[in-house]
Amino acid sequence: MSENNSSQESRSRIARRLFPDGVDPDPRFTLANERTFLSWIRTALAFIGGGIAVEAFTSEIFTPGLRATLSIVLMVIGFILAGGAAVRWHRIESAMRRKTSLPLPLIIPIVSLASALGAGLLVLVFAGLL
Repeated sequence: MSENNSSQESRSRIARRLFPDGVDPDPRFTLANERTFLSWIRTALAFIGGGIAVEAFTSEIFTPGLRATLSIVLMVIGFILAGGAAVRWHRIESAMRRKTSLPLPLIIPIVSLASALGAGLLVLVFAGLL
């Protein structure tokens, strides 16, 4: 029995379905990929928590429409980041198993854009324009 067949048999059915080809990478790289995934999940939870906090605690600062919009935008960004983190984890794990170049992180432009829009919105609010 070859090493690849032995590795395939020891993997779970879900792992075989998610990663049908390639070989198991060094566990250190897999664990590093998982830590990065969890970091993105923490960032997503921060956005979602921020959206909940805006709705719960800023009734005296923002108008109801602005408060609801800001809250929804923050939570949607959090949900997009969580989904993007899962996609990113899978893409990187697949690339490592196939021993190909790692894909570019598409999630970073989302965070950059969201941060820039948030900073711009804060400037407008504190300048009294909103």
